[in-house]
Amino acid sequence: MNKYLLRGIIGTISGLLLGTFGLYLMDGDSVGYKWLLLFGVVVFGLGFLTIIYSLIRKIERRSLLDERKRNPVDNND
Repeated sequence: MNKYLLRGIIGTISGLLLGTFGLYLMDGDSVGYKWLLLFGVVVFGLGFLTIIYSLIRKIERRSLLDERKRNPVDNND
């Protein structure tokens, strides 16, 4: 598990928890739940995008390694 995937999972889970807590506060007519919901959505979105970014990096790395296997470069000068 790379650092981007771990950060994405943590961000996604924390965004879900913030959103759930914001909904809980909304039922109790508390002040400030809107900011908590907004922050939860932003954190969830960033976490989800970080997970997507980690998957794209993984695919790109595999394609580079496959390309290097197919076309070895001889550096004997």
